[in-house]
Amino acid sequence: MNVGLELETEDKSESEDGKTYFVKIHAPWEVLATYADVLKIKVPFKVNDIPDNSEMPMNWMSTPFRLPEHIMHPEADYFTAPFNKSKSDFFLIDDKDTFFPPSTRNRIVYYILSRCSYFRDECGDKDKKGIKRLLNNSTYTAAFPLHDCRYWKKSRDANCESERYNLHKHWARFFCFFKEQPLNLIRKYYGEKIGIYFAWLGFYTEMLLFAAIVGTICFIYGVLTYDENQWSKEICSEEVGGNIVMCPLCDRKCGYWKLNSTCNSSWQSHLFDNVGTVFFAIFMGIWVTLFLEFWKRRQARLEYEWDLVDFEEEQQQLQLRPEYETKCTNRKLNRITQETEWVLNRTITDIMGKLLLCWATVTLWISLIIACIIGVIAYRLAVYAAFASIMKDNPTTNLQVVGPYITPQLATSVTASCINFVIIMILNLMYERVAVWITDMEIPKTHLEYENKLTVKMFLFQFVNYYSSCFYVAFFKGKFVGYPGNYVYMFGSKLRNEECDPGGCLIELTTQLVIVMTGKQVWGNIQEALVPWLMNWWGSRKARNHPESLYSRWEQDHDLQGFGQLGLFYEYLEMVIQFGFITLFVASFPLAPLMALINNIIEVRVDAWKLTTQFRRPVAAKAHSIGAWEEILNGMAVLSVVTNAFIVAFTSDMIPRLVYMYAYQPYGEMNMKGYINNSLSVFNITAIPFDNKPDDGESPSWFNSSITSCRYRDYRYPSGHDREYSHTMQFWHILAAKLAFIIIMEHVAFLVKFFVAWMIPDVPSDVRARVKRERYLVQEYLHNYEVEKLKIQLSQNLPGDCNCTPMIYPSIPKHEVLSGCL
Repeated sequence: MNVGLELETEDKSESEDGKTYFVKIHAPWEVLATYADVLKIKVPFKVNDIPDNSEMPMNWMSTPFRLPEHIMHPEADYFTAPFNKSKSDFFLIDDKDTFFPPSTRNRIVYYILSRCSYFRDECGDKDKKGIKRLLNNSTYTAAFPLHDCRYWKKSRDANCESERYNLHKHWARFFCFFKEQPLNLIRKYYGEKIGIYFAWLGFYTEMLLFAAIVGTICFIYGVLTYDENQWSKEICSEEVGGNIVMCPLCDRKCGYWKLNSTCNSSWQSHLFDNVGTVFFAIFMGIWVTLFLEFWKRRQARLEYEWDLVDFEEEQQQLQLRPEYETKCTNRKLNRITQETEWVLNRTITDIMGKLLLCWATVTLWISLIIACIIGVIAYRLAVYAAFASIMKDNPTTNLQVVGPYITPQLATSVTASCINFVIIMILNLMYERVAVWITDMEIPKTHLEYENKLTVKMFLFQFVNYYSSCFYVAFFKGKFVGYPGNYVYMFGSKLRNEECDPGGCLIELTTQLVIVMTGKQVWGNIQEALVPWLMNWWGSRKARNHPESLYSRWEQDHDLQGFGQLGLFYEYLEMVIQFGFITLFVASFPLAPLMALINNIIEVRVDAWKLTTQFRRPVAAKAHSIGAWEEILNGMAVLSVVTNAFIVAFTSDMIPRLVYMYAYQPYGEMNMKGYINNSLSVFNITAIPFDNKPDDGESPSWFNSSITSCRYRDYRYPSGHDREYSHTMQFWHILAAKLAFIIIMEHVAFLVKFFVAWMIPDVPSDVRARVKRERYLVQEYLHNYEVEKLKIQLSQNLPGDCNCTPMIYPSIPKHEVLSGCL
């Protein structure tokens, strides 16, 4: 099918490997203008006359962070209107070669290629069309736009703008980390879809700065109040902690132990479990709302600046997927286009069979997830007993620096977290394959539909994969333990449920979060930067020895990695998983936003570097938002309020301490003296069943028969009481306080969240004014343009010597119709 594209085919003998043909495609002005009209691409018709009042006071302070003006704003600001080829003189066309930006040109060419038919006249099958179908059946190995130059030096052609070089110089280098991003240049070179991703990532990183500052202040508060920690002083003192004998934490292999052996972990716990934790949890609930609302405003501004206000994504995604077309057997009339199109014919049997298969697969994978979680829990229980037995005589004290800090709880938590991280990475690969397989079975009609379905599935799989261990430590560990003589065992096995350290489970949640989050970020950046570089280095090892004249630009680009249809999908997924870590569990680790900030500063430059140097230039695509990810972020924002409220209430010891200070302090003082003794219940050692007692030699040398009772972490009546070993009234007061705190915190957070969302309009007032002004100008200028054309037409049709009013009133209705349309 001839669509006016200019083709040039390179003989395979001229290619580097002597086997590959390269077909170079060029679109002349006529083709670009025709399809710009078809696609309703917006182009400038008038210079923007609205004054820019965005100058900030003390703007000079941002000078070190700014890029040169020609990089930040490669194009002037114009009012735009959809291109109309028949009215090309209406638009501001100075140079036809540069009128359409590179991203628009390659999008037009790809649009044509994706709809061109490839069949001979004698063949009856006229539905063979589209470059994607040719790529699918391996007729072609790749189809991609060319980079405009090498990234490390400018093009020799004086007419070439060398935008790739400018992007690499001002954006993709790590030492530019403190500079702003050239979003307009990114959009011009790569298209709006990639531009909107980097705009979102940059905005997210900027907002993380505020969360990181507040989180660091909360952590510093914990450090400064280190010496005021009364309960840790009691745990560490010989008078209190040194005289409290604790019950064994596991059966047979764990001996009796003194409370002051957990001195270091209680001090560490105070760094994160303090009054600042509650404040920071509430702050993050407000921060996440501000982030999402301000992003909507930023997105609305970009929509206007990038001519996406009236853009409908469906217009660009109507092309059917080749996988869908091959399964189609019937045709039906499309009510919009009034053309017949292929439709998928599915029987009830096929649908039910695929549903059952998908259900069985998901059930299998959920079972695998549960099995892995149980396996890690079983590891914790078994290894804790081993560590407790090995460390009963404190052999780790011989280790310098870290020796005194290593306890059975810490060793178990760290090793279990590391093993869990490895399992997460392995399951990650498997989940990805399963999500793609299930989505392929659904046979989505369009690429947009495919991407949205895959987004939901992948996120749900990743959500369970990454956060399940944190949910276990936060909400299940130490909550269903029982008490000496009546312990709860895991699924009827001989493994006793884990107990929390006397300092609380929060420090273990912090350990789990740090290891999984840090490991994910470090591994992700290494994988993103190293793998493409190694593959490109290996793939071009032969060609690097050739002179540049024999190693053409298209061959250089062909040797790079393909960005792929789902290239941005994995970038968004990585950031959204990180977003979950810093919102869902941030009450346990106020430094999480700081870690995320540091990672994202690196992430922006790594993504920029690999896109400009290691990947072929992707086909430009339009997108007016971040798509389905926005709804996912909103859902996580709501869930984060709930999880942080539960962490403060049930994982932290904040509520029990406050209840003790206000209601149970024996001297009526507003302090925490006596809290440790109050929070531990007493059990008679002689009542411990034989199966729960330590084996001979497991208890330390200081333990003897004169010790008749041990303590455990709970609020229960002692032996000999009328309600022996049942919960005390203080337990129920604490539970009521926890539930009240959750209700109050959630209501306050949600009230503030919805109030802030209501207060902040999604579209800035100046953007709304500009949109209205542009629409008004389009109507006015088009009306004037049509009137001028009509005057010229009339003047050409009238005799030159006639001074009377021309009797052309058969054309008056035409003028009235024209005015009405305008």
